[in-house]
Parts: sequence; C-alpha cells; structure tokens
Amino acid sequence: MANNTGAAAGGGGYFLAMIGSAVWFWQQADSFWEYVGALLQAIVWPAFLIYDVFSFLNAP
Repeated sequence: MANNTGAAAGGGGYFLAMIGSAVWFWQQADSFWEYVGALLQAIVWPAFLIYDVFSFLNAP
C-alpha cells in the first residue's frame, strides 16, 4: 500500500500560507472591494512566494 504523506504536507503548507495571507490582507482592508481584493490576493500570493523561493534555491 502506497504512503502519500508527502503530497498532503505540501498542500497543507500552501493552505496555511493562504490562511495567513488572508488574515493579513483582511486586516489591511477598509472597504467592500478591498475585502474582495484581500481574498483574491490571499489565493494568489502564496504561489508567487513559492515561485520566488524556488527561483532563489535554483540560482547558480
């Protein structure tokens, strides 16, 4: 039987980054559209963070 704990840990880290960034951006918002933008930023921001970290680790 295969053990897939590595895949679950990677997804869980991304989910925690989304929750943390959602809290941060939500606290900075003041109007309805800023709250909508905060949720959108929370979804996209961790992807940019992970891309930059991998780019840094892959730099010669």
